[in-house]
Amino acid sequence: MPEPQTARLRIAVVIPAWNEEESIDAVLAELRRHAVHRIIVADGGSHDATVERAQAAGAEVLHPGPGYGRACLKGAEAAADCAIIVFMDGDGADDPANLWRLVAPVAAGETDFALGSRWRGRAAKGSMAWHQHLAGLLLGFAIWLRYGQRYTDMCAFRVIRRDLLLDLDMREMTYGWNIEMQMKVAAAGLRVVELPVDNRRRIGGASKVAGSLKGSLKAGWRILRTFCRVAASPHTPRNKAMRTA
Repeated sequence: MPEPQTARLRIAVVIPAWNEEESIDAVLAELRRHAVHRIIVADGGSHDATVERAQAAGAEVLHPGPGYGRACLKGAEAAADCAIIVFMDGDGADDPANLWRLVAPVAAGETDFALGSRWRGRAAKGSMAWHQHLAGLLLGFAIWLRYGQRYTDMCAFRVIRRDLLLDLDMREMTYGWNIEMQMKVAAAGLRVVELPVDNRRRIGGASKVAGSLKGSLKAGWRILRTFCRVAASPHTPRNKAMRTA
């Protein structure tokens, strides 16, 4: 259960989804055990029963159109009555038991952005490919060189204040969303904490990224392209008063 100060803030969980019929109802059932105010499934055009199962499980369903980043952004925009946004995947790999570990420091005003690190936590055998771990470490090192902020992962499981997220002017509507957010958070001088989270094997289906060579290459190119675009743009850290308001 959340700590008292956490319970006073409205929290929305945004789940970008595409063809997750084998897992979405189980993920939502787990989330229902936690005291979040809204659960939003942003469907990217599934052609299976993802939407029907999400609705049957009591989630709000949005239809933002294709694109992982677009689903995340539209879900956050829709949660106008919530102060904190939790992002997590709908394949069952992100363990909702870790939710309050990430939410608590943001809700308590101790940080602006909490990122789950599968590298620091426990990953079930077969839950992540070696190149996913390596990519997270290498890109985290590159972000440190550019902005001075260290990351070890690009995990989808993350928590951020909604107002600050919208101020980041997120533009990447594909799988480059996560790294764009981490880079812009660092460029803005926001307070960051990276916390260990456990990673499970997905409940069903194949990963859209790591499940095939084509998917890995396509996502990798978009992530690299996003990194280069954001790194090449000027950045000005926010005023400290803005960060802690």
